[in-house]
Amino acid sequence: MIGRLTGILLEKQPPHLMLDVNGVGYELDAPMSTFYQLPATGEKLSLYTHLVVREDAWLLCGFASLAERRMFRDLIKVNGVGAKLALAILSGISADEFAHCIQEGDSSSLVRLPGVGKKTAERLIIEMRDRLKDWETDGFTVPTSIQADDKAVNDPGRDAVSALVALGYKPQQASRMVSQVDSDDMVSSEELIKAALKAAVN
Repeated sequence: MIGRLTGILLEKQPPHLMLDVNGVGYELDAPMSTFYQLPATGEKLSLYTHLVVREDAWLLCGFASLAERRMFRDLIKVNGVGAKLALAILSGISADEFAHCIQEGDSSSLVRLPGVGKKTAERLIIEMRDRLKDWETDGFTVPTSIQADDKAVNDPGRDAVSALVALGYKPQQASRMVSQVDSDDMVSSEELIKAALKAAVN
């Protein structure tokens, strides 16, 4: 099992990134909560990881914190929740906020997340309530500020739409979400994605 990687960040195209570890390029998928904390490409980065082994593919997922990885691992234990949906959930809500929703039985907030319908929300609450009853909600927060790097992005709007589609939104819905964001002061796709996701769950 690969539990942690440290290397140079080569590429980042939400929700995918590539990390060069001693000359080996590792492709990882990460939730947007991790993307908000990434340094500029070319800089050193350490991520906690989880390897998902399927019949048709191996998927390596990266996380900025142990708490975030723990939440991912708890999510994929739920019946019907795979790695893609777990990453989408952690992209739309912080681990603390999600734990609070589970503890309070707040299904109305959960159904606003990509890929989560009423039945899935109810299943998440039922199956995860006991696992998260000891979750310390002050132990993990997503930073409110985003590092402004990679200003020379060709088309952050297009990249943001692609990332939202990869997270589970339909193309038309993703385009509408991005178009409704006031993007005048935003220079990266990460900023657009964060604003679009925040608007969607509020």
